[in-house]
Amino acid sequence: MRKTIVVMALAMACLGASAQERLFSSASVQSPVINEDSTVTFNLFAPKAVKVEVAGDFLEGGGAAQMKEGKNGVWSYTTPKLAPEMYSYTFNIDGMTGVKDPANIYVNRDIVSFTNIFIVSNEKGDKGDLYRVNEVPHGNLSKVWYNSPTLKMQRRMTVYTPAGYDKGGKYPVLYLLHGAGGDENAWSELGRAAQILDNLIATGKAKPMIVVMPNGNPNCQAAPGEWSWGMYTPSFGNSGTGPTAPAVASIPASFMDIVNYVDKNYRTVKSRAGRAVCGLSMGGGHTFHVSLLYPTTFDYYGLFSAGLSLGTGQNRRGSFADQMKNSPDFAQQSARLFGSKPKLYWMGMGKTDFLYQSTVDLRNYWDSKGYKYEYVETEGGHIWRNWRIYLTMFAQKIFK
Repeated sequence: MRKTIVVMALAMACLGASAQERLFSSASVQSPVINEDSTVTFNLFAPKAVKVEVAGDFLEGGGAAQMKEGKNGVWSYTTPKLAPEMYSYTFNIDGMTGVKDPANIYVNRDIVSFTNIFIVSNEKGDKGDLYRVNEVPHGNLSKVWYNSPTLKMQRRMTVYTPAGYDKGGKYPVLYLLHGAGGDENAWSELGRAAQILDNLIATGKAKPMIVVMPNGNPNCQAAPGEWSWGMYTPSFGNSGTGPTAPAVASIPASFMDIVNYVDKNYRTVKSRAGRAVCGLSMGGGHTFHVSLLYPTTFDYYGLFSAGLSLGTGQNRRGSFADQMKNSPDFAQQSARLFGSKPKLYWMGMGKTDFLYQSTVDLRNYWDSKGYKYEYVETEGGHIWRNWRIYLTMFAQKIFK
């Protein structure tokens, strides 16, 4: 009987060790491997697979690269030399796309897409170095609930307070807005906002500032699964299972609810000179409308690949040039905005962005009026790689 008990105990111990090994060892290979020459090798153990590809934004024009099967069922692919950057990727296995790398625990969510990420850095101060956590003083990220009287709901936002905030003093505030399908987690996760600000502030390239990242969906309180609506499927358009009831007001119309809360609950510079607002895509459109609605509340505006529109109904479906021409208020609002002499109106756009023409239309109109703004054009399209660059550039220009 005792022998039986000992054997069972040993068996249980072996099973426990085996389970623990599976728990703490997610893969039998290392992937990705960032090589000394800045090439990157992906490895995937898939001994029964017939065709394996790696897909990612490190490939020219997107797409996928064929991996080769080596010994013991491990498929591999090595990239050409990669520039410093944060990259994302997944695997395609026998026709199944979007498979995550079991050897890489680092994953980001963009609406409903999950991808593995990795960072390439060659030297101090390059983009890869800027996007990673370095040994510098760190700010804090908080998930903050506030009341929005205009939208008639409690809402959540992410707030970054810089290193040293707890020691006192007043700080300027950057309001940082996400794009369609995103939420208050987008800029801190996909955008690496905390890492960018930590590193810029530590090197003296940006002023210490509070960064407020609100939820830009006026019919939502917070990110999916993190408020009372439950675990719905988010979407870029109407393909998800999230809230369908129309909002009682827009984000620009309710924006002062956010500003008022921040000014009341944080040590802020409560003046135009201490406020900046910027955003990507839909958030760039929100920034554009905020600039027209509150032309003396902010001194700095940043439009990143902005989704620009004016009017409602049929007028909104025309070109942006036509929308500006047909709007009864736009000319007067623009004159009032630039007549108030903001310190910076900044725009960034990718050369192949599908929203490119609307920014051309806006620039043409403002050029015709002699309004002063700054414009930067980069390679690529409607991608986070550009938006991280724009935040980096914009953050170094404000509050100086």
